[in-house]
Amino acid sequence: MLNLLDLAPAEAERVLREFAVAHGEKPFRGSQVVPHLWQKPVASFDDMTDLPKAFRELLGQHFAIPRLPLVTEQRSTDGTRKFLFQMADGQSIETVAIPDGERMTLCISSQVGCALQCAFCATGAMGFARNLAVHEIAGQVRELALLSPPVRATNIVFMGMGEPLMNWKAVDPVLTILNDPKGFGIGARHITVSTVGVLPGIVALGQRKEQFRLALSIHAPTDALRATLMPVNTKYPLSDVIRAAAEFERRVTFEYVMLGGVNDLPQHADQLARLAKDCGAFVNLIPLHPGGAMGFTPTSPEAIAKFARRIRGLGVEVAIRKSRGMDIAAACGQLRVERLRRRSPGSAEQDREIEVA
Repeated sequence: MLNLLDLAPAEAERVLREFAVAHGEKPFRGSQVVPHLWQKPVASFDDMTDLPKAFRELLGQHFAIPRLPLVTEQRSTDGTRKFLFQMADGQSIETVAIPDGERMTLCISSQVGCALQCAFCATGAMGFARNLAVHEIAGQVRELALLSPPVRATNIVFMGMGEPLMNWKAVDPVLTILNDPKGFGIGARHITVSTVGVLPGIVALGQRKEQFRLALSIHAPTDALRATLMPVNTKYPLSDVIRAAAEFERRVTFEYVMLGGVNDLPQHADQLARLAKDCGAFVNLIPLHPGGAMGFTPTSPEAIAKFARRIRGLGVEVAIRKSRGMDIAAACGQLRVERLRRRSPGSAEQDREIEVA
């Protein structure tokens, strides 16, 4: 049984039109199915009421449009919502919906857990289980659109569980599904892929014609400090990551989690500003979510503001990310860690998972 949600919209339409003809229907009947996959998703073939009942039954016999059951949801007083979805094998993943005026940003996961073991990350503490399939990544967006009332994304960030560029084989077609007018139709400039600096994946993303955004998880402005926080720095040193960012033709954002007494000193601001100038990057300072702090102390709001002023004074654009979901388990991986037993952490050297086209 072919899973239609693993296909790009053009491929799904081709398959469905051929299927329609092979079963005595006009080709347009196959095309009629496509909007129900992503644009205006429905729960099952039975709900595609603009199609003849006999054709819907045939579709159900030959194709699948699997659901991701919702295990639990948490709501913050600021409107942020966090969802825990379960896959067919019992594994679970997290998705966060962040409203901001007319904007609805979905923070989606690309792996179950993460192998990279960043010291301050709750996802890294749970270890790595597996990559997500195409339908499991795009399905997070689909499931929220199926809610009543629906939660429809205007922006997507690959900043949930996992390192997206270590699952490029699935993330690549998901980007197409998210952007394609026959998919979710989200503008490429509203879709951001965040990475610790997986160099082959940065190259692959840069080779796509669409204007997808790249965010680099820097978190420390020197190799020595970064290596203590992010073991992957041994494989992808900071200098190589900055060079790749400079060669990326579109604007890059630095993601920088503020860790009290660790990476928030004046010299760190100066060093970070120099790195940003080297590749024309925008700096995004992120307050550490105390619920997922992993033993670190959040930098105070006053100190973050001072850090930002110092960077801005050196001629670099900088912003402080608004803290959201402070009253729920909104740190990446925190909800899953709370509900499931932790696995043994995977190794940061598990580069077999880098699947660059």
